[in-house]
Amino acid sequence: MSDPFDGTERSLGQLVASATAEMSALVHDEIALAKAELRQDVKRGAFGSIMGIGALVVLLFSLPMLSFALAYAINTWTGGHNGNGGWNLVWCFLLSFAFNVLLATLLGVIAYSKFKKVKPPERSIASAKQTAAIMQNAKPHPRPEQRPALDKASAVARSSV
Repeated sequence: MSDPFDGTERSLGQLVASATAEMSALVHDEIALAKAELRQDVKRGAFGSIMGIGALVVLLFSLPMLSFALAYAINTWTGGHNGNGGWNLVWCFLLSFAFNVLLATLLGVIAYSKFKKVKPPERSIASAKQTAAIMQNAKPHPRPEQRPALDKASAVARSSV
């Protein structure tokens, strides 16, 4: 292809090929930008999902084991181990449950903060809008003036002279 700034005019086919190549490169670059932004958001979303699943696992699977262990530990710490009775086991189990809910809430808040950071691909959208605006304002390249078409009679008269 010829250089567009060397002073020579390019043919219509060259102009179309050049415009097609440039549009293709632009579209590929915008797709690559969108993929990069989405990949970053997917990583954030995946981390938030893992944290949310972790919160549910802790809440569901640890409640029976941790509740009993904490309740009996609280009872022991309050004097239940030496025969004085300590705190009532009901209060010990309620404190154990409150600790588990507090831990699940903390993990849930971390998961929510990660999900909150997931946003649409703003740079890709802005770039696509800018490209669309430019394409709407683009004017076609002016065509060179056409020579008037010769009718067949004058063409035959010239060729016979």
